[in-house]
Amino acid sequence: MKLTIERSDLLNALSHVQNVVERRNTIPILSNVLMEAQGGQVTFVATDLDIEAVDSADATITSEGAVTAPAGTLFDVVRKLPSGADVELELNPENRRLTIRSGRANFALPTLPASDFQTMTGDDGAVTFDVEAADLRRLIDKTRFAISTEETRYYLNGVYLHTADGEKGKVLRAVATDGHRLALADCEAPSGAEGLDGVIVPRKAVAEVRRLIDSADGDVSVSVSETKIVFRAGRAVLTSKLIDGAFPDYQRVIPKGNDKRLVIDNKAFESAVDRVSTVSAERSRSVKLSLDDGRLTLAVNSAETGQGHEEIECDYSADAMEIGFNAKYLLDVTAQIEAEDAEFMLNDPASPALILDPADPAARYVLMPLRV
Repeated sequence: MKLTIERSDLLNALSHVQNVVERRNTIPILSNVLMEAQGGQVTFVATDLDIEAVDSADATITSEGAVTAPAGTLFDVVRKLPSGADVELELNPENRRLTIRSGRANFALPTLPASDFQTMTGDDGAVTFDVEAADLRRLIDKTRFAISTEETRYYLNGVYLHTADGEKGKVLRAVATDGHRLALADCEAPSGAEGLDGVIVPRKAVAEVRRLIDSADGDVSVSVSETKIVFRAGRAVLTSKLIDGAFPDYQRVIPKGNDKRLVIDNKAFESAVDRVSTVSAERSRSVKLSLDDGRLTLAVNSAETGQGHEEIECDYSADAMEIGFNAKYLLDVTAQIEAEDAEFMLNDPASPALILDPADPAARYVLMPLRV
């Protein structure tokens, strides 16, 4: 195998696949990326056996062939080469080393046979639809912060993607929860998505898809079968196994009768929470919100770490109330609010709060309160 490729094309393709590779692997070949050179292009494949990423780039092929090389090392070498340079990749048939040449730089990496590389097989009977990259980015960004990291509750370790009934018809909905908070976002259901009953996309796959479509325009093709989901954006393809489990009935968690309305400047509130939580206990990160007519007081009182409070103006005219929340969870939500003001719908100190973004009515957030 021998080919010449422009450094930016090579780097772009490698960046789309190499993050799938786990840095520590008990199976050596899973630390490698598969390279196949034929037909005027080179294709790169990486997998951890749960997720597979594929991308390709145009290249001048002198000799066709395939080989695998260490993904992380290859990416780092290419990344540090000068911009605009041509890169020559050649497999030495004698010592089975992959030679990388660019200008006066020369590297030789160990390889493993391409025939030993395992790829994921496709499934039949998939539901397929196209969704705008901007819509998919929004669904991910508005929800992924609430994905659980507790491995024992594996069915919460991803984003629940499904079609649902919205106020103006069918919507494509993403939901994530860790049991303490919930994030939900909708977009208009694309044609063909009506048959999507509901799948749980793993946390790692969500992160890789978001990276893949970070600067993508146009549509992303999504195919969902019983066990896998496939995303296609341009030449890049990401295939992931789905989480085999039942996502909880999230509708039961979303408050329906909260009638105490708090409207507050989002940036001012975010800054105040950040300041006051500096002295909160590391484990609970709890902040008490004391609400009175037109006034909100944030307070932390910890015997171990100290006390802090700050008062800010707000729009609130219901009965006085004190309620506590995890400061990090509050900051995660305020980071998603696009409007100048954030809207909290409250009931009582023991009931979950519904947080709304006036600039994005198709997104909702729920926070469970803490004892303070």
